[in-house]
Amino acid sequence: MQEPPTTATPPSGPPAGDGEPPRPSRRRPRVKKLRLLLIFTGLSALALVSTVFGMMMAVASDLPQLENRAEYQRAKNSIVYSDGDEPTKLARLTGNENRILLAEEQISPNLTNALIAIEDRRFYEHEGVDYRGIARALFQDILARRAAQGGSTITQQFVKNALAAQAERTVFQKLREAALAYHLERQWTKQKILTQYLNSVYFGNGAYGVEAAVRTYFGDGSEVVVDPYTGELVEVPEDPATSGDEAAAATVSPAEAALLAGMIASPSLYDPVQNPKTSRARRDLVLQRMYEQEMITRAEYEEGVREDLPGPDDIQPPQPHSNEPYFTTWLTQQLVDRFGAGAVFGGGLEVTTTLNPELQDAAEAAISSRLGAIGPSASLVAIENRTGEVKAMVGGPDYAERPFNLATQGHRQPGSSFKPFILIRALADGVSPDATFTSEPKQFPVPGSRTEKFVVNNYEDSYSGIASLWSATTNSDNAVYAELGLKVGTKRVARLAHRMGVKTEISTNPAMTLGGLTEGLTPLELAYAYSTIANRGVRVSGSLASSENGPVAIESVKGGGRDIVNEARKERVFSDAVGDTTQRMLELVVASGTGTSAQIGEFAAGKTGTTENYGDAWFVGFNKEITVAVWVGYPDELRPMETEYLGGPVAGGTYPAEIWRDVLLAWIGIRDRIRAERAARQAARENPGTSTDTYVPATPSTPTDGGDVPVDDGDGAAAEPAPDTGGDTGGGSQPAEPTPAPTPAPTPAPEPTPAPTPAPAPTPAPAPAPGGGGGAAAPE
Repeated sequence: MQEPPTTATPPSGPPAGDGEPPRPSRRRPRVKKLRLLLIFTGLSALALVSTVFGMMMAVASDLPQLENRAEYQRAKNSIVYSDGDEPTKLARLTGNENRILLAEEQISPNLTNALIAIEDRRFYEHEGVDYRGIARALFQDILARRAAQGGSTITQQFVKNALAAQAERTVFQKLREAALAYHLERQWTKQKILTQYLNSVYFGNGAYGVEAAVRTYFGDGSEVVVDPYTGELVEVPEDPATSGDEAAAATVSPAEAALLAGMIASPSLYDPVQNPKTSRARRDLVLQRMYEQEMITRAEYEEGVREDLPGPDDIQPPQPHSNEPYFTTWLTQQLVDRFGAGAVFGGGLEVTTTLNPELQDAAEAAISSRLGAIGPSASLVAIENRTGEVKAMVGGPDYAERPFNLATQGHRQPGSSFKPFILIRALADGVSPDATFTSEPKQFPVPGSRTEKFVVNNYEDSYSGIASLWSATTNSDNAVYAELGLKVGTKRVARLAHRMGVKTEISTNPAMTLGGLTEGLTPLELAYAYSTIANRGVRVSGSLASSENGPVAIESVKGGGRDIVNEARKERVFSDAVGDTTQRMLELVVASGTGTSAQIGEFAAGKTGTTENYGDAWFVGFNKEITVAVWVGYPDELRPMETEYLGGPVAGGTYPAEIWRDVLLAWIGIRDRIRAERAARQAARENPGTSTDTYVPATPSTPTDGGDVPVDDGDGAAAEPAPDTGGDTGGGSQPAEPTPAPTPAPTPAPEPTPAPTPAPAPTPAPAPAPGGGGGAAAPE
């Protein structure tokens, strides 16, 4: 509110000087305002100091409790349960049994230096709260217009971990933590704070504390074996704090220390196996900070950035207390990301998951019965269409022997199982499934090159001359799909795949039209993306999903003051009309194409995938209720499977389709039994004293959500003009599709397995990383 104008009254008496009256004074009101401002500022400062002092005194009594919890905490285990009316116990999550507490002298200076360099460079200068750091972080946040930089010190982070605080805290909680940090630094030495922090922090892959982390990521020659689910330690690791042995954490190199220190901020984001690019960049950043702060020499820095990251076979996580370790390990990281390690491993949570024990057992049995113990491995993910929930996951044959999860971490070339993304993009652009294309050897120019050509051939130079999109899909015609993919645009295909559920970055070179990607896809990604097709264009996720717009593994979380239930979230990616047509076209693949071994006696649709030299084989498909992706191959290398299927090659229509069929038949049995039991209970309620001996289940409907809408690429691409897709009958309107052939009776004799086409040139498949694969698609 503005102060009203002041009018000065001239004093009475004779005029001064030359007879003019004196001018009114303007200084007194300004002095008054300044005085009020100073008084207000002083009172505000006094109030702030009083508040801070009062808070300091109020939290001082918490310090003994904080120290006890940090060093002698008796955490309450969290329990993980399966899905179902009578859930079974899947796992017990505990941090203390696998955590080994170290003394100050047992931790390498490289570790403490790396931690300080990346998390709190003024650690030895502040007293628990770094006001300069807070100001710097606030300034960076303002420039970036987001929370770009944190301002908490190592001491504050330790307090947060010791209190098992949630990721989302109130302002008062943060102030309380800051006050506790200030008090703690007056009672503990800096070195003790560093030691306790490193003993309590979570490094991912089940590694709680720095000693467990060093053993997990770099090994120490010993092995900790826990009997699955009983939790009995078969062999207890030596505790270097009491045995006198040298701790593994005492001998880490600067590069190893930098990797671990960099992972603290986000163990999943900087996981060296799951995200090697971001992990290496983060490690190198820590090494650079260490060099800039004169903690290492130039030679140590250069040597460190040249060191390889630990690979899938190098990582030896503590054996989880679980009878489904692949699933629960994947789930545990989601819980840690959402609730914090302290709450997960010591907060007594009760977690109900989406895993169906019966289907999980059936999936494991299908793989072992088809493949046995010798030869290629298999991975599998099953997702319920209606909910987006993961119902089964097989990450490998033996977690104790190889904890690398092929289902979530195994990026392999998808081959022709990538073609439905091109198909949907084309149908959404108005290309008719009746449109015809020439099926013949083709060459396409490579963008950015004047001489190189992208050469595409079909298997054994077998071409149909003129092929409709129906037949090209049924027979997996490379020549047609390469042309179609390039005309609709590889970048637009990649954007569509991401909106359908693929998380991995997709290369957009010409080879991607045949599934030749720079980095392959995982069974989890393909199963989730195909479930969008099963839902007629609707991607289903949830509030407790594994990632933003990802599949769901958690149904509910209770305990520790929490009672959270997953809520379904749906987004339309393409129209139901496009979804219906895609389903019919993929149904023909199972009915009369390359996937006949997947027939189950009712509606089934899917796509086979086989890469160059039979290095990877896929079948991804769905019925009305569930989508399943199956991969078969050698996990450690791109090894041709030329004789592993009854003396012949392993293609998508062989082992993968057969395993898929076994799992779907098991699901149908579970589904029909549950329906019959529910019908019997309903009949008993309506007619007491009677029973229902026979029950014919109704056919479930596929969820519909929304109308006939264009595909949105996620960047306004829905509004862009679709490129000319050619074809003899062109694009534009869609004539009525021919009625697909009826689904034959189940258990047909498998068709002869074709061999793959040579890899298209000049875009060679990338050299596979551990757990990855290379090669382009081949007709199955």
